[in-house]
Amino acid sequence: MRADEPAYRLTPVGWVESPLTGLRTAPKQGDEGAPPARIVFRPELREAIPGLRIGMETIVLTWLHRSRRDVLSVHPRGDPDRPVQGVFSTRSPDRPNPIGLHAVTIAEIDDNVLTVHGLEAIDGTPVIDLKPALGQVGLR
Repeated sequence: MRADEPAYRLTPVGWVESPLTGLRTAPKQGDEGAPPARIVFRPELREAIPGLRIGMETIVLTWLHRSRRDVLSVHPRGDPDRPVQGVFSTRSPDRPNPIGLHAVTIAEIDDNVLTVHGLEAIDGTPVIDLKPALGQVGLR
């Protein structure tokens, strides 16, 4: 990083509650066997939740807090039989800014907690944002 480059601070909007606890045992993608999980938002952010609906497809952005930030190239999916590629051409969690991108479906909304399907993030993962998937009815 250059000396004149600004640093940016992210504050989690919530956290993941999931039965997934280990990096090695968690599915690599949400459609590969991720169990239902909960996103618990900070109570002071309740006003940001109205408009979300059960069945809505949503993109969850997470900070992959247990990932390595010094990795620039990987074997895709950790498979040594695949050629090494730069992390920007993969979905590796190890990368300079370990931001996770997860396509989920909202199954339940209870106060400041969402139950979702398709979230492969491990328990305790910070959630940095949530946005409706493009193409949702009523979004422009």
